[in-house]
Amino acid sequence: MKNYLNTKWSVITIAIFCSLLWGSAFPVLKVSYSELQMAPEDTIAKIVFAGIRFLLAGVILLFGLLVVNRKALLVTRRQVPFLVIFGIIQTAVQYYFFYNGLANVSGMKGAILVSSGTFFTVILAHFFYRNDRLNAPKTVGLIAGFAGIIVANWGQSFQLGFRLEGEGFMIFAALTGAVGTIMAKEMATGIHPFALTGWQLTIGSVLMLVFGLPQMKEGAMTFTPLGWGLLLYAALLSAVAFALWYSLLKYNKAGEISIYKFVTPVAGTILSAFFIPNENLNGLIVGALVLVAVGIIAINLRHNS
Repeated sequence: MKNYLNTKWSVITIAIFCSLLWGSAFPVLKVSYSELQMAPEDTIAKIVFAGIRFLLAGVILLFGLLVVNRKALLVTRRQVPFLVIFGIIQTAVQYYFFYNGLANVSGMKGAILVSSGTFFTVILAHFFYRNDRLNAPKTVGLIAGFAGIIVANWGQSFQLGFRLEGEGFMIFAALTGAVGTIMAKEMATGIHPFALTGWQLTIGSVLMLVFGLPQMKEGAMTFTPLGWGLLLYAALLSAVAFALWYSLLKYNKAGEISIYKFVTPVAGTILSAFFIPNENLNGLIVGALVLVAVGIIAINLRHNS
């Protein structure tokens, strides 16, 4: 597996595949909210829905490891507190903001806003790693990327639109995800990537369900066959994308694979325009998308030159 994850074209293929999966999450979740008849302001229902999704994803991964490589499931007593903290940050906190923020923005705008996580990761890496400091290409990339995020928030009337419960929550989700990326890079060296993913998803989801289920109102979610199908797809995409991405992080430099994350906002925006009613591409969204993609590519130029 290590040799496969070190091969250039394998790395590129897997990284793009993960990014496509993450991009598809935006229309899937927006359609799920509608299909399950969840009220936009019902925070608890979204916490429970996220908890179910990530519990399924975590169990899928852990069961797979139990069958294929049982020893990889084992973690040391010293690693348990880190897994708990990781589960809280990367799953419970990040997706509290993500699910509730996405309910209050379009799928297209959500895909662009969450891409700010890549730029936050670059800034955090500057302070955590001596060999990953900010330089001219990265600075240009950050400027372009954040400019794209600002452009995405300009409405049709050319006024800046920003709500804490919408755009703000999406940016908080991106920042939390950036912190999780740094943690994953540090922790993946001692834990099998699939086990790391499975345990953090399971721990974080259980906390979400323990918090959300007692407070959920009756009839807050109405499951249909399509709703169950969307939930299962969302769980599978999380299990596959996170497990593969953490595997890449273990055997490759973060900068060398993060360049391919530009595919996520592109895929998320295009798929949202295609699948979500009343969402259409316009000049501002396309311009924002180009700026974000250029920014992600620019901050990684040094690693791929």
